[in-house]
Amino acid sequence: MSAFIKKFSDISLKDINTVGGKNASLGEMVSGLQRSGIRVPEGFAVTTAAFRAFMEENTLQDCYALLQELDRQTYANLHQVGMAIRQRMLQGVLSAAMAADIGNAYEELCNGEPQPMAVRSSATAEDLPAASFAGQHDSFLHITGKEQVLDAVRRCFASLFTDRAIKYREEREINHAEVAISVGIQRMINADEGSSGVVFSLEPDSGCREVMLITGCWGLGENIVQGTVQPDEYYVFKPGLLQGKEAVIRRKTGEKETTMRYDPGSGNLRRDVTAPARRKMRVLTEPEVVQLAHWSLAIETHYRQPMDIEWAKDGITGELFILQARPETVFAQRQGPATTTQRLLKKGPVLVQGEAVGSGIAAETARLLASPLEASALLPGDIIVTTNTSPDWDPLLQKAGGIVTNTGGRTSHAAIVAREMGVPAIVGTTNATERIHNGQPVTISCSEGKTGFVYEGMLPVETETITAEAQQMPGNTKVMLILSDPDRAFRLAGLPNDGVGLLRLEFMITHTVKIHPMALVNYDELANKDAKAEIDRLTAGYASREEYFIETLASGIATVAAAFYPKDVIVRMSDFKTNEYAMLIGGAAFEPHEENPMLGFRGASRYYHPLYKEGFGLECKAVKKVRNNMGLTNVKVMVPFCRTVPEGREVLKVMKEYGLERNQNGLEVYVMAELPSNVLCAAGFAEIFDGFSIGSNDLTQLVLGIDRDSAILSGAYSEEDPACQLMVDQLISAAAAAGVPAGFCGQAPSDIPGYAEFLVSRNISSISFSPDTLLQGLSRVRAAEKQVTGQ
Repeated sequence: MSAFIKKFSDISLKDINTVGGKNASLGEMVSGLQRSGIRVPEGFAVTTAAFRAFMEENTLQDCYALLQELDRQTYANLHQVGMAIRQRMLQGVLSAAMAADIGNAYEELCNGEPQPMAVRSSATAEDLPAASFAGQHDSFLHITGKEQVLDAVRRCFASLFTDRAIKYREEREINHAEVAISVGIQRMINADEGSSGVVFSLEPDSGCREVMLITGCWGLGENIVQGTVQPDEYYVFKPGLLQGKEAVIRRKTGEKETTMRYDPGSGNLRRDVTAPARRKMRVLTEPEVVQLAHWSLAIETHYRQPMDIEWAKDGITGELFILQARPETVFAQRQGPATTTQRLLKKGPVLVQGEAVGSGIAAETARLLASPLEASALLPGDIIVTTNTSPDWDPLLQKAGGIVTNTGGRTSHAAIVAREMGVPAIVGTTNATERIHNGQPVTISCSEGKTGFVYEGMLPVETETITAEAQQMPGNTKVMLILSDPDRAFRLAGLPNDGVGLLRLEFMITHTVKIHPMALVNYDELANKDAKAEIDRLTAGYASREEYFIETLASGIATVAAAFYPKDVIVRMSDFKTNEYAMLIGGAAFEPHEENPMLGFRGASRYYHPLYKEGFGLECKAVKKVRNNMGLTNVKVMVPFCRTVPEGREVLKVMKEYGLERNQNGLEVYVMAELPSNVLCAAGFAEIFDGFSIGSNDLTQLVLGIDRDSAILSGAYSEEDPACQLMVDQLISAAAAAGVPAGFCGQAPSDIPGYAEFLVSRNISSISFSPDTLLQGLSRVRAAEKQVTGQ
């Protein structure tokens, strides 16, 4: 090979100055990882020496002089300057020697029969941890024949001066003349009839390194990058993957509205509407997800950093391939938890909603833009509302206070750029450009979980800075979180904490499962045709109706457990009242009417009763799946509203029957201490359970004999009542005497300033706070420990 050509098999990361970041990474995988079974399409690089020779032979050094005309204050003439340089570059020709070298390398790769190639730019300042340059330069797909390849190489050279690349270098103070372009020529994978997508080897919004995100769509992956489809998503728990467990903890079937293919007639790419049946299909089988995950983990391990990886599946051979791998740029340079948190002080009418990117909030003017050519209409801080974005939008996005798109997913261009810029974005709204008016004051909120909301008007926002002192954990008392929504888990896990002291299942059952478990077990007995129809719709595609409940609930629990891994996550089994269970789909047929559901058929009493035992069995199987099958053994179980010790034994017996046995595979089972009987018979409960978690809401209600929901008696309801505090004190002492932990998961420490000091003074093991009061609670616990110790 000449100085102008270098095969991927002869390239490593040491060759970045010769072949650029993208090609160096491809060569590194071919030379260093293919023996691990990772498939990378064959190819070669046109070196930076070829680019420099092209510049010199065509006397194109004057292109750099044209950059002196650039308005570096407003970039108002960026397009004109860039266009002039590109036109000048495209007037250049490849020398006969260079053209021959490239042509010969192409023919050798084709084995005599012209084959389609992907021709991609690879800059020397590209795919670096601190400067990704992703999408700044041009790539060309399905390039067939020597003449097309040579023309694509020339166009890649010219793409060093795209508007977005010029501005990117300017903002990062990178010398234009010191950057060179290499071109990668790689065998094209037949993803047109297959699928393709992106892998982040960490959770891209929170930076959680225990989880990776795999996305995919039908056809070519440009659809995902350009944000024109909502892709499938698969979350993979990496420690479980290494243990050979069922590591896919969460799945989402995206709409995949269109399929991008190559059109042989026009020579261009086209988008075909995806057939409805194909939209409902997932683009990867479970074994394929696992294979991609193993490859991605191997790539991350090899590069010793989180990676952004592109993959494709050949629609003819069914083989998976890795197309590119670059360092992840958002969290690579970030250390420690988030430094600020934001929350809305009030909410307004919701205009649209979609997938939240980041965790921030922006209240500004909406600016509807159809294309980057409307850049003059955008004011600094405006929220861009558009159909989708591409790298051509980057100069505008640098000015935006937030982004809202109709299409796209969490790995679309808009999402990636928003993370890099640290601004909130909401993608995949479907109708933002219809529901939001140009110039309308709006608030976009990504602080409420996986779903982002665009509210009407500029709403008040509270921003709290997390100082180094605020992140300091107490010395003796564990500070944990109270959670119910899995969609918030990854972001909240970044806050200082010791795990989750109370994970309520009710939210997951209501919002995700939606169906009463006994309506699934006894489906044939249901007389309600509407309920049956809805059950049929929700459970379609699952092996059984019961499996729908188990998998859906397990996915929610596993998401939280993975986000906080390896810290404890204490899962409280369902504690609906009969009137609440009845509200679930099909629930009315299986719930008795009670005059006082608060004191009726709830908690432990349901778990062994024939009216609900099989439903509780589905809950147990979901937890078993998370712990045993997925490897998330940081999950503990908690039994609520357990009235007597014999009842506790009965619940443990039923749990064992359904595969959840205390002390097996390290399983610990706690009991909620929320009844006077739990306190008075604490020694007996401590013999059969591994610990207590005090629920002050019900305990206060039952000690004082006050309905906690009564407006008339609300003034007398107080966790600080001496009788209630005596009960708490007695339970903590009894737990200590029995040698088991006693935590506190009631609302009192979150609402009452002095309550944390009371608990710390009694040597409570842990205190759990709601997310919005965690930092304040952490401060109170630290202060209480100092007060108690006198230090």
